Amino acid sequence: MSPQSDNSVARHAANRGVHDRDIHCANEFSPEDRKQLLALAHEAILSAIEHREIPQTAPSIRFAAPRGAFTTIYLHKNLRGCVGYAFPIAPLYKTIIETARGAAFEDTRFLPVTLAEAHELAVSLSILSPLKAVQPQEVEIGKHGLLISQHGRRGLLLPQVPLEHGWDRNTFLEETCRKAGLPLDAWRSGAEIEVFTAEIFGDSDMG
Repeated sequence: MSPQSDNSVARHAANRGVHDRDIHCANEFSPEDRKQLLALAHEAILSAIEHREIPQTAPSIRFAAPRGAFTTIYLHKNLRGCVGYAFPIAPLYKTIIETARGAAFEDTRFLPVTLAEAHELAVSLSILSPLKAVQPQEVEIGKHGLLISQHGRRGLLLPQVPLEHGWDRNTFLEETCRKAGLPLDAWRSGAEIEVFTAEIFGDSDMG
């Protein structure tokens, strides 16, 4: 399965006003883990341009577990691409490699990243927790991202999105339904509601 471009996720991720410290979830990854994952994303892009192989083994056991993730890249603070996996379909390190390359070369809104640009890119990663089915009243703004599904349609928004827009819980649910192409009140009428948390960090957080 290829990583998917997500215009709404990318657009919201481009807003730098909300940082990982504003998302109320515990940090799973240490500063060293974060540096390794960001370096892996950069190397995935550069090696693809230079037609080099990179190791296809997990740098650590922590990175071997299947996880969903989104990779967003910026060039001079402007969005340059964003793709990701909502579901844990591959080990984390492979997810980072594939979504980084997807953001650089497969986001159809942009031309493929060039070698000159690759050295100037900034990367932001959103690593998703496993999905959990909940009732609408259990959705927590500032903690949860949402995935709403019904009739074969799915919409996903990351946890920072309602914070950026000042949405309350009902608006967050409605806008995720809109993202899925469902009626805004589908969350009240049988749509499956699942939540996840996201640990969000990027080059700008590394100091």
